Amino acid sequence: MKQLRIAICDDDNQDLLQITSLVEAYKEKNKTDITFISFNNATDLLESMSKPKNEYDLLLLDVLMTGFNGMQTAHEIREYNDKIEIVFLTSSPEYAVESYKVRANNYILKPATEEKLFPILDSLIERLKKPEESFVIKTKSCVFTIPFRKIEYVEINAKILYIYLADGKIREIGGSMTDFEASFLKRSDFIKVHRSYLVNMHCIHELRHKELVTTTGRLVPISRTAYSQVRTAYTKFLFEEADELAQKKGEN
Repeated sequence: MKQLRIAICDDDNQDLLQITSLVEAYKEKNKTDITFISFNNATDLLESMSKPKNEYDLLLLDVLMTGFNGMQTAHEIREYNDKIEIVFLTSSPEYAVESYKVRANNYILKPATEEKLFPILDSLIERLKKPEESFVIKTKSCVFTIPFRKIEYVEINAKILYIYLADGKIREIGGSMTDFEASFLKRSDFIKVHRSYLVNMHCIHELRHKELVTTTGRLVPISRTAYSQVRTAYTKFLFEEADELAQKKGEN
């Protein structure tokens, strides 16, 4: 397994020292290839993450920081990085639902302990060992894959399938919606919002009456006949994800 790179951000120096000590203890106990770096403010963290060479797998992020807080920081990170796992450090469970909006993996109630942190690290390492679920695309000249989590939505227009990615890129392949939609709709996180659009519900930032806004700010139309179903499905999806996050917290 590749080296696990962790960023830790907390503006309370005592809490920051405690978390870094726990990560070091985990590294020594499990003989795991881990490297980590700590920050005491969001500005330095974001500056570090803006550099291509600094690709972190996990971010342990305090919620209640002065100035730019943890939630604001997470929202900004998700605008350009959908891969990093985020675990919030917080003094209150009230942020559980909001943490889902930035696709947080979990949250730890302070004070952090081995019993709370170590299972999260175990789970992350196990996931990193597994191949990602991907959309497989076959053309006359090649076969390539795109991880489902990187796809915001797909659009079919004039027999061309446009795949809009979370990093802002767009891929195009020939075909019809019926050729591809089964691959998406068999998953619980994709929904058909219009005869020409399939959307990853993880990437919905705002649901409006006639359209939705993705996490990158793109607008996707919702058909009049589909709106009620979309609203119901998305609400159910949010609650299920929040419940799953709460269950993870209970297990830890």
